[in-house]
Amino acid sequence: MVTRTVDLRSDTVTKPTETMRAAMATADVDDDVLCHDPTALRLETEMARITGKEAALFVPSGTMGNLVSVLVHCDIRGSEVVLGNNSHIHIYENGGISTIGGVHPRTVKNNEDGTMDIDLIEAAIRDPRGALVYPITRLICLENTHANSGGKCLSVEYTDQVGELAKKHGLKLHIDGARIFNASVALGIPVHRLLQAADSASICLSKGLGAPVGSVIVGSNSFIAKAKILRKTLGGGMRQVGILCAAAIVAVQENVGKLEGDHKNAKVLAEGLNKIKGIRVDAASVETNIFYFDIEESSKHTAESLSKYLQQRGILVMLEGPSRVRIVLHHQISESDVQYTLSCFQQALTGVPDQNGI
Repeated sequence: MVTRTVDLRSDTVTKPTETMRAAMATADVDDDVLCHDPTALRLETEMARITGKEAALFVPSGTMGNLVSVLVHCDIRGSEVVLGNNSHIHIYENGGISTIGGVHPRTVKNNEDGTMDIDLIEAAIRDPRGALVYPITRLICLENTHANSGGKCLSVEYTDQVGELAKKHGLKLHIDGARIFNASVALGIPVHRLLQAADSASICLSKGLGAPVGSVIVGSNSFIAKAKILRKTLGGGMRQVGILCAAAIVAVQENVGKLEGDHKNAKVLAEGLNKIKGIRVDAASVETNIFYFDIEESSKHTAESLSKYLQQRGILVMLEGPSRVRIVLHHQISESDVQYTLSCFQQALTGVPDQNGI
């Protein structure tokens, strides 16, 4: 019988804290579509301040946040956006920018650290003189942290370079900042500085920050005014949304400080796994709360069989292929959970429990 659960599938699996539930129960609310919900306005004002932007808008999800942002910048169908071939917008958001917005994606190869080479970005920008046959490039998108690269952080210097390139060509820059607070904590740089070069950003509140629902998009007053219309068009205009925003305010106030512990636990877990025969982890490259590991061919396990073994012991992981697994830490994973997880991995792969037991 499983006596504990250690859910390492994603940082989206966190449960609302008691403080969040209390805040939701007592939230002062009104109709947000009519722009009167006081708790939503409070959250949006605070997020605009933190990010150094003029305004902010609460949306139900990060996917909607990115979609709305891209559509505001690419308001003419047939526009083109330059983005990473391994980015969340391109891979995991149902192709919404194309199917809903008529925006054409032009991909550039992501490096292992989540960046794209500046010269390759510039080479992907269409010459406006070819508008008779080519889409018109209007936007560049970055992702910070970069999830598929193992939660890698984009530096201020790199982001500024991309911002300058965008300005040079008369383009806008959007940052998918789903985990921008993780990047801020890991780099020791304020969020507003990481987003300084961006015209807009989408920030998840339901990942590392642990709120139950929602994201916020930030940008200029005119950007947010257009975004609000698109949010309504896409079905994201909700009524007493302050109930959700109340939990998000608690998340911003209380959980940003916990991210450093998530990063530390991820490092400890990665280093521990790397010591177990049959697993290969680049522990030195772990920067935030996400990492991947590979199961070596000599192991008796595949990713699927290992996952099933772990699940029987209450440990949940995300499969990324026949021999590749993703691990994500969050604030509801304790140091004890990390040691328990290492013990289970040790027994699964070697048949011998480590000193922590299981």
